[in-house]
Amino acid sequence: MSDWDFLHDMNNEGYSPEQIADAAACGYNPWEQFVEDEGGWDSDNEPKNPSTLELWELLDELVETARNYVEVTGRHLPVFGELGELYGEAKYGIKRHKPFTQGSDGKLGNDFVEIKTISPLKSNNTVQVKRAGNFSKLLIVKISEDFEFKAKMVDRKSLKKGSGKHIKTNWSE
Repeated sequence: MSDWDFLHDMNNEGYSPEQIADAAACGYNPWEQFVEDEGGWDSDNEPKNPSTLELWELLDELVETARNYVEVTGRHLPVFGELGELYGEAKYGIKRHKPFTQGSDGKLGNDFVEIKTISPLKSNNTVQVKRAGNFSKLLIVKISEDFEFKAKMVDRKSLKKGSGKHIKTNWSE
């Protein structure tokens, strides 16, 4: 099977065009990483529940790596979305869903939370979320050129009303 045959398989299995586009944007079949070996799932490989301290340490290491990468290559690593989500997990205690879960990025108490990151590469301070998303809170994380983080939590009900597939909101709103 070629690297892109899975997109045709997704279409044949009834996935929506949006789901297929998301998979294509990954550049690889996201489900291949979950293929079980003949012995079955090894429970020793289950992700652990990290402590807040471990999350902050990991975030510091990743930021340092991203900063060094910029200094050496003059280019940014494409990790800002993950850094924003990790920041939300560490600072707010958001319990993130498994990868590729649609609708929201995690839970905070009884609220489903969507996390959007404004990277230093972005020319404006606007984020957009899918109206169809299953979230009651939106966490906007802003990362500066110096890798400083700011965040704000927004109730979904305070976002602009209207029609269309997406809701846009600005950091300053």
